[in-house]
Amino acid sequence: MKRTHIVLLVLVAAALCIIVTMFGDFSTYETFASAAKQPGKQYHVIGVLEKDKSMDYDPLKDPNHFTFYVKDKAGNVNKVIFNGAKPTDIERSEQIVMMGYMDGTDFRCSKIQMKCPSKYKKDQVAVGNAS
Repeated sequence: MKRTHIVLLVLVAAALCIIVTMFGDFSTYETFASAAKQPGKQYHVIGVLEKDKSMDYDPLKDPNHFTFYVKDKAGNVNKVIFNGAKPTDIERSEQIVMMGYMDGTDFRCSKIQMKCPSKYKKDQVAVGNAS
């Protein structure tokens, strides 16, 4: 093999390693329990809004503080703290996908994506802040 071929193969291998490293942190949907094992690490948690529990949002007091409760796919109910405005029609959502981390017993959410009711099957609403 020529020296240029060897150099090219090494460069291609290095480029592949860099690409795999950059995209190697593919996230999957977790539960609150699995997210609690590594507090501070970002996770995607999918769940359903607990409509019988309280939602706290007072835009006059703090327009960027919304708390609510979600039941994850394992059946665990947790308090979620979202640093943003209350998403419109969150009560009508079928599922909620949240990106955030566990902080003690609370889930600190930085982004919310809601799946709308089945008659709006193709519609999804994403809400987030710039953190």
